[in-house]
Amino acid sequence: MSDMLSSPTPVWSVSELNRAVKGLLERELPLMWVSGEISNLTIAASGHCYFSLKDSGAQVRCVMFRNRAMLLPFKPREGLKVEARAAVTLYEARGDYQLNIEAMRPAGLGALYEAYEKLKLKLAAEGLFEPARKRPLPAAPRAIGIVTSLQAAALRDVLTTLRRRAPQLPVVLYPSPVQGEGAADKLAAMIRMANARDEVDVLIVCRGGGSIEDLWSFNEEVVARAIAESALPVVSGVGHETDFTIADFVADLRAPTPTAAAELVSPDRSLQLAQLQAMQTGLLRSYQRILENRMQRLDYLARRLIHPGERVVRQRQRLAQSSRSLGLSMARLMETARWRLAHGQQRYRGIRPAPAQLGQVLAGLKLRLARAQLREQERRQSRLGNLAGRLEALNPQAVLARGYSLVETSTGSLVRDAQQLRHGERLRLRFAQGEAAAVVTEAPVEQGSLF
Repeated sequence: MSDMLSSPTPVWSVSELNRAVKGLLERELPLMWVSGEISNLTIAASGHCYFSLKDSGAQVRCVMFRNRAMLLPFKPREGLKVEARAAVTLYEARGDYQLNIEAMRPAGLGALYEAYEKLKLKLAAEGLFEPARKRPLPAAPRAIGIVTSLQAAALRDVLTTLRRRAPQLPVVLYPSPVQGEGAADKLAAMIRMANARDEVDVLIVCRGGGSIEDLWSFNEEVVARAIAESALPVVSGVGHETDFTIADFVADLRAPTPTAAAELVSPDRSLQLAQLQAMQTGLLRSYQRILENRMQRLDYLARRLIHPGERVVRQRQRLAQSSRSLGLSMARLMETARWRLAHGQQRYRGIRPAPAQLGQVLAGLKLRLARAQLREQERRQSRLGNLAGRLEALNPQAVLARGYSLVETSTGSLVRDAQQLRHGERLRLRFAQGEAAAVVTEAPVEQGSLF
């Protein structure tokens, strides 16, 4: 017993246990179909659906995420018996075993849904659902065709809507049963007949809501082929907004209801009348502006329009006036020329030279020039004498003549201070007349102690 307690047995956390159980369930149990009744249904604000599937003996929690729930062709509700395609998993946070629903259908309709999905994949692979092959609806159709049953409530809704929106448009009805045996062939035949007659511009294929069995004629391949081959644009208005049929995917445009289909193919008469009224008002205003402009131009041209005789008279008057103006201009030009000539002669007489007067002026200028030269010569001689006296005063030879002499060292430098002499140094003495050599035999004597 003690050996068992002391053995190293691993201890798992709850998270590890739940994670291991989840992996085991997802590996061991494949994707499967489970049937049951919906209960405890909750549709969250995020779009996820939480509910339970139950039968008489048990129940299991289920979750269907928003991206899957959006693809359901019906609305889940309490008590509805369904068949769910689910993966078995475990919600680790609570340790709850649950089903992760990927697809769901009402119970008992598995074969129909399988046929629906199979045909949908086939036609999609052929490109019948491609947006590129969809044709636009005519903006102003000449006539509208309707393929539906004469007893269908949808027919009354469509006709009422067309009468309200576009009462001027003719409507051609191609009657056909919309459910039951052979309804699909009749629907396809009416679509082809509408194309053969070529009496409408757009075609509505419609019926009211119902179960999947009621709408099955619009899931038949023959109807889908007829819509795809139609040269006329086709609008599908089958069932309610949540109902999707093969005809909806093949048609050029899907309407959520038959009434919406009628609104899509018909222009709004009141809107068109308002647009027409606006265009008429704009056209009238444009016409009035053009008319006013033309009237103003006509008045302008009428004022400019002159009788040829009157025009000749005016031209003669203008010519005479021009002649007078030309004569006056010539007279003014001649008078101006005479005045300028007289003025020029007067100025010439004022500046014409007089030889006798000019001779006197020239003699005076010569006399002034001779006097100025004499004064300048005297001034320069006086300045020269002054400069010579100053130069003589500064001549060193004159200083020597007064008894002074110059003392130079052997290198030719003048001796200005006795302290710079050394015993035995050779000197050169320069006098006013001649030179002599000397040698320093005594030490220099301080200034003031010589005598």
